[in-house]
Amino acid sequence: DVRYRGRSILEMTEEEMQHIRGNDIAMIFQDPMTSLNPVYKIGKQVGEGLRLHRGYSKQEALKRATELLDLVGIPEPEKRVNEYPHQFSGGMRQRVMIAMALACDPDILIADEPTTALDVTIQAQIIELMQEMQEKNGNAIIMITHDLGVVADMADKIMVMYAGRPVEFGTAEEIFYESRHPYTWGLIRSIPEQAIEEKKPLTPIHGNPPSLMNLPEGCVFSPRCPYATDKCRKQRPERVVTESGHYSACHYSGDPEFLKNAPETSRTRKDSKKGGEA
Repeated sequence: DVRYRGRSILEMTEEEMQHIRGNDIAMIFQDPMTSLNPVYKIGKQVGEGLRLHRGYSKQEALKRATELLDLVGIPEPEKRVNEYPHQFSGGMRQRVMIAMALACDPDILIADEPTTALDVTIQAQIIELMQEMQEKNGNAIIMITHDLGVVADMADKIMVMYAGRPVEFGTAEEIFYESRHPYTWGLIRSIPEQAIEEKKPLTPIHGNPPSLMNLPEGCVFSPRCPYATDKCRKQRPERVVTESGHYSACHYSGDPEFLKNAPETSRTRKDSKKGGEA
């Protein structure tokens, strides 16, 4: 189920969904070139939500679209509002998508891999822009990404998912420094280290993700988990929840001995906390 303001979105009528889309909940898609209509000018597309949800006239919507382009850092917005998507670079198209998403000041902004198709420099600019907009407007951002660097920069809370199921949830600090699920450990171990004086090979997660049409009987990660037991293969794990609300869907995530298998970052952080408490 998916709930918004206490109501199931899956049970809403099309009219109710039309009111929510772009108004209460907006989305930034992964590839702006396939998300923008190539035959309409940018101003028309940015202002469409304003005309639909706010009752703006054509001229009012165009004026506000120009202001939004300026807000997201697009130079010469008065000129560019009359241009087409193919006349914008990849980074600028993504800024247009952010402007469209912010047009009606939504409560929730869903960003689906918003930096995947961009080079590293532009990625950093887009992340910084999203952070600035979030701080200014107070929107909640749901970031969908495989890039743990982006997660570390953006997230307050993180849900780690595998094969469509949540396997761990906690604050960014808990996930990166006190993780409890083997899949999370594998993701952390696969992050390239920046230190160049001691080059180490990346540690991959062996095997392949399962077919969503034919999931394993027990834990969905058990075929690839180096710590899996017969219990893992036969019985689906329940969530093990800590007092802070940090949870892990692993049979053994409450076992102190098992947690010694965590990446060095987690064990180092825990040891330093114990030392500080002593």
